[in-house]
Amino acid sequence: MKTLSIGDLKVRVPIIQGGMGVGISLSGLASAVANEGGIGVISCAGLGLLYNKLSSNFGEASILGLKEELKRARAKAKEAKGIIGVNVMVAMTNFADMVKTSIAEKADIIFSGAGLPLDLPSFLPKGSTTKLVPIVSSARAVRIICEKWQSQYNYLPDAVVVEGPKAGGHLGYKENQITDEHYSLEEILPQVVKEVAIFEEKYNKKIPVIAAGGIYTGADIYRMMELGASGVQLGTRFVTTDECDASLAFKEQYINAKEGDIEIIKSPVGMPGRAIGCSFIEKVKEGVKQPKSCPFHCIKTCDISKSPYCIMLALFNAFKGNFNSGYAFAGANAFRSNKIMSVKNTISELMNEWKEKELFSKK
Repeated sequence: MKTLSIGDLKVRVPIIQGGMGVGISLSGLASAVANEGGIGVISCAGLGLLYNKLSSNFGEASILGLKEELKRARAKAKEAKGIIGVNVMVAMTNFADMVKTSIAEKADIIFSGAGLPLDLPSFLPKGSTTKLVPIVSSARAVRIICEKWQSQYNYLPDAVVVEGPKAGGHLGYKENQITDEHYSLEEILPQVVKEVAIFEEKYNKKIPVIAAGGIYTGADIYRMMELGASGVQLGTRFVTTDECDASLAFKEQYINAKEGDIEIIKSPVGMPGRAIGCSFIEKVKEGVKQPKSCPFHCIKTCDISKSPYCIMLALFNAFKGNFNSGYAFAGANAFRSNKIMSVKNTISELMNEWKEKELFSKK
């Protein structure tokens, strides 16, 4: 079994649980994954709404909420070296606050996508142990980030996540690229590995590449490793676990979904997204009234004058199980979910499938 090293962090099981908002991956799921030797990830998206009792100010509540979630994750993580990361989207208006809070609270890793995190190292004070990991969808994006970080901050990513178009939620692809095989994870992963190798050799720094987007089984993990990945990131597979922080109704949305229910939608933030069809999505297609005001100003690219709904509220409603007023983001393989099981059993199943595929391939 391969292990994953990100700087001085040794990851016993090379599986990262993807950050999922609003409220889907918080301290409950993150700590459970960390306890099994993987990397658990808390999503920053919507924390200000989840913790609005702590402050009526969305920005302040987000900071207080992140501090609380990291504290809870640490308390639940039985394993002394359990690794807890934070997912911070570049597109969030409170990006800087969430990054600063993550570093101040000594999160092990910051994963950052939904845009290029070009200034991420600028927030890292001397002596900080927090690792910085950008999420990209192309070799070109990796090159831009590495060149900028190196020239501006004398810093290179501690790892890179490359996310393919079969991921859930907002996708870093144009709609016509999502089904184009030239943009598949199998195509772009080796390109990213090759690009990263140039910087590894030039600056003598190991930068593991982590594959993400549509990975669902141990056989998928084996395939990604054969293509050059040092680890994998899974989101959808962890939604239907006991420890996932979403409501039971949210998890059942996955379990009851058929392949044809999973669709690409146009998000108010200007990116295509993958979600499970429901009554709310149908209402949007029919022309739901635009919101009159924006209570959160959570995403930089969201234009209230053109938005058919508030995405923050839609995802928050789904988190609670209200699919008349929201929808569940999901990866392309969400329809394969058929039961709710523990994180421990999920990771054990993945590992066994991986070993079986490895043994079969060597025959």
